[in-house]
Amino acid sequence: MSSSTSATSSFGKWMALTAALLGWMFDGLEMGLFPLVAGPALGELVPASDPIIRQLEIDKWLGVITALFLVGAATGGVLFGWLGDRIGRVRSMMLSVLTYALVSGLCAFATETWHVGALRFVAAMGMGGEWSLGVALINEIWPDRSRVFLAGLIGAAANVGYLLIGAVGLHLDAVRANLNDGLLALGLPDRWVLSLMGHDSWRLLMMFGAVPALLTLFIRLFVPESQRWLRERQRGATSFWLTRDLFGVLLGSIGACGIIAIWTVELPLAVRLIGTLIGLGLALVGYVYPVVRYLQRAGGDGPSAVSWRPTLRIMLLAACLSGVALLGTWGSTQQAPTFAWNLAGKTGQANKYTQIWTAFGAVIGTPLAAFLAHGIGRRFAYSLLCLGSLIIIPVFFLTCDVYDDRLLFLGFLMGAITASFYGWLPLYLPELFPTTVRATGQGFGFNFGRILAAMGVLQLGNIQKLMQPYDWGLAQVCASLSAVYLVGLALIWFAPETKGKPLPE
Repeated sequence: MSSSTSATSSFGKWMALTAALLGWMFDGLEMGLFPLVAGPALGELVPASDPIIRQLEIDKWLGVITALFLVGAATGGVLFGWLGDRIGRVRSMMLSVLTYALVSGLCAFATETWHVGALRFVAAMGMGGEWSLGVALINEIWPDRSRVFLAGLIGAAANVGYLLIGAVGLHLDAVRANLNDGLLALGLPDRWVLSLMGHDSWRLLMMFGAVPALLTLFIRLFVPESQRWLRERQRGATSFWLTRDLFGVLLGSIGACGIIAIWTVELPLAVRLIGTLIGLGLALVGYVYPVVRYLQRAGGDGPSAVSWRPTLRIMLLAACLSGVALLGTWGSTQQAPTFAWNLAGKTGQANKYTQIWTAFGAVIGTPLAAFLAHGIGRRFAYSLLCLGSLIIIPVFFLTCDVYDDRLLFLGFLMGAITASFYGWLPLYLPELFPTTVRATGQGFGFNFGRILAAMGVLQLGNIQKLMQPYDWGLAQVCASLSAVYLVGLALIWFAPETKGKPLPE
């Protein structure tokens, strides 16, 4: 056992793990909130017009809000990762949890579609930050032999939250009438109760997203700081992080949001493609800028200076590996509740049951992926996950034409296979970076992939329009996006194999 782990008491380790698991569970809850309420919420907020035009507007905003959420998570991963390496894992985790909890709850008061988009962007910043901070913290205070077990728990916890919000939605349906009467009995104005309980009670569900704010008190009272980070602070390494470098994060978020804007308004395709490349370039340069500047300062000058280029190369490779998994998940698996709801005639609880079953599969698949990577190596495990996802996504979307038990079973399998990357990533990414840049490096590596996923999500509606003459719908588009796993099958062999190696100091 390393000195860093032995310096933390057993009680402190379990408190840190408990806080991190709760944080990831609430992350999953936040991710699952909008897919669950998107139909009812946009149905209320998008003005009534010609049914076809209105549906196109709803589809557009569904893509925009989802993309903003992903870009927000990418921004938060870098921003809060920077804070974690600068001021400590625990303090930064408190700020990240408080951000996503309170801002997510504010979505309940939205009166315009852009309100939801803006609030989801900010909430996602906290969520993206909490992921990288929690992963860094528990990997640094638990011994190396526990990392496989911990990685499985990380992935499972997030999907427990995704499952939980689906169950809450189901229970809310069962008690809606009694809850409505209870609110009226409390003396709330009729219009308030109607707003809360109408349109499938989506506003009430969004309020539920504020519950994680209570976690910050637990973190403050019981979670110890990483001894590895404290040792780096003592020797002065954290002083090389400078606040002015965060200008790069602002530039990166502007570039990423610019991509969303370009695909939201009507522009010539050539303008969109050029604008996308420029926006992606700005996002890339902006998000890596704080790390590069830190490494340049920490490495010193002269011929013996430590180069920042190897770390940058690893960050970019990690982002691509994460991007494959995230694009597959958000472009396909996350669309399963909407797909099932459409098959069920946009009524009933098909979306909630589908979300529960895909999440249940993910809870089982993520720990298995971590143990698979431990057994056969990181690269072989990633390859198998890509192959499995490449098969199950088309099977689900192209062979299910009615909402039934078979759809739910295939949804379970799809969740288990495609979400298994989220047991692999928290095992692998911390192994790529030393303590001084671990939170920022893996925060970028995991969350920049969300920008790639956002670009894919934005194309769901555009691909449907383009392929309309060929009778393509959501199912065909989601199935086609599974081709991204072919990229993952090639990329993984450029990544280092870290099986059996200790966490870098």
